[in-house]
Amino acid sequence: MAGPPAPPVTQQVGRERGCGRRPEQEQLREAARCPVLDADGRSVPFQALYAEQKAIVLFVRNFLCYTCKEYVEDLAKVPKAFLQESNVRLIVIGQSSYHHIKPFCSLTGYTHEMYVDPQREIYKILGMKRGEGNKASVRSPHVKSNTLLGSIRSIWRAMTGPAFDFQGDPAQQGGALILGPGNEVHFLHLDKNRLDHVPINTVLQLAGVKTVNFSNKPQIIDI
Repeated sequence: MAGPPAPPVTQQVGRERGCGRRPEQEQLREAARCPVLDADGRSVPFQALYAEQKAIVLFVRNFLCYTCKEYVEDLAKVPKAFLQESNVRLIVIGQSSYHHIKPFCSLTGYTHEMYVDPQREIYKILGMKRGEGNKASVRSPHVKSNTLLGSIRSIWRAMTGPAFDFQGDPAQQGGALILGPGNEVHFLHLDKNRLDHVPINTVLQLAGVKTVNFSNKPQIIDI
């Protein structure tokens, strides 16, 4: 169920959970030159993802992280038609080997764009954090599992996968950007911890994309 479309926002939006300051142009130019890899290992410069079109770019912690899995499962529910109507790309970037992209997309049902930054170069340049900040006041609307159950599931996936690895640095936090076309940065948020994702409808709304009903409850429509 779609919500009403919102006009695009072209300035930094503050959030109580902590938003990052806009990257300096020098930082953005440096990040723009960094390569990201697609699911087949093909390298493209980061800038190519937003040079010609506005893009929502979501950096995730690692593909084994249960909070990232559940967040991306909800990203998978964003209709491609909504993005096409607004001429916006939806992109997830992880920090594992590119070999993990296809299995993770299959696991989550995600069919939008996904790349990896295996050396975490862009994460570092944009100032994304390592380690866990304060979780006391943070709750993600997209995470359904509690910490114990989610962690057990993550460990089980690591043990039963084809290669026992964490599919990225387990201490690395992610973030969210809306940028492009060109070097225009509309929004930046740096996650403080694993639960500090920007709500998906927030970034959709800020990018001028229709919002999505993530509730499993049926809605009554007044006619």
